[in-house]
Amino acid sequence: MSRLSPSQVPVLIPMDLMVEASPRRVFANAHTYHINSISVNSDEETYLSADDLRINLWNLEITDRSFNIVDIKPANMEELTEVITAAEFHPHQCNTFVYSSSKGTIRLCDMRASALCDKQSKLFEEPEDPSNRSFFSEIISSISDVKFSHNGRYMMTRDYLSVKIWDLNMESRPVETYQVHEYLRSKLCSLYENDCIFDKFECCWNGNDRIGFYFIEGAYKLQQSSFSIAHVPFSFPPPPPPSVVMTGSYNNFFRMFDRGQRRDVTLEASRENSKPMQVLKPRKVCAGGKRKKDEISVDSLDFNKKILHTAWHPQDNIIAVATTNNLYIFQDKVN
Repeated sequence: MSRLSPSQVPVLIPMDLMVEASPRRVFANAHTYHINSISVNSDEETYLSADDLRINLWNLEITDRSFNIVDIKPANMEELTEVITAAEFHPHQCNTFVYSSSKGTIRLCDMRASALCDKQSKLFEEPEDPSNRSFFSEIISSISDVKFSHNGRYMMTRDYLSVKIWDLNMESRPVETYQVHEYLRSKLCSLYENDCIFDKFECCWNGNDRIGFYFIEGAYKLQQSSFSIAHVPFSFPPPPPPSVVMTGSYNNFFRMFDRGQRRDVTLEASRENSKPMQVLKPRKVCAGGKRKKDEISVDSLDFNKKILHTAWHPQDNIIAVATTNNLYIFQDKVN
């Protein structure tokens, strides 16, 4: 009889969780410049990618070719006056998309009009106040991000100092403007010298676009015996949750603006105040004069700490903000 070898039992060795992403498809050789935007179409078959001068339309199943739908590259590059900064498809109309430019304009295009959307359907631009004109006006008016609302009625843009809400039916001016860090206007010269003035901040909506409007429905029934109409009583529905927009700032601050109540709050994402279940305390920046308790002076802001990327869960009050090499995820306080 042959001797039996001793059996070996597998041993579990604890290891750190390793997350690795692997590409399923690679769409290549369609852009000469860095890609600044990718947006999936509502038809779930196509998506767009945008760089400084071109926007291409792709089919999700075809990786080796795309269709150019916007091209603003001049014949002579010395005549270039603006670049594309962001682009996004409409959430419900698969033929409609927008793109923003470094000149502060937003162009709404309809792909049904022509194969090359060199002429926009609508042009959104706010006239500049001559009293605020300065050397930095064109730089700070450059739009770094554009986002449609979930219902597709509005769009939000972010420039260097503010967030603006536009109604797609009104091109002349935004319907809402929120100042993100107006206290930096006096610091534009130093921000230009350290290149911070060229930072590209993103913005995002929460899952709700409504701002307190009620749609009242009444029920009526017909009584056949007397042919009279009787009213069935109804009650007002509960108020909808607030519509909130969010964007980043310096010193690891991020701002939230309640569109319905016209309230705003500044919060900070840092290791010191990011312990589990810890409630974030609002922060305030003192632009000048006597500084109050718990306020931070504008001269003490750390411009190397900045939140450029923000995201909001489509249904829940869960947000994610990114600062340098750290990702913070916050959840609304659970009672």
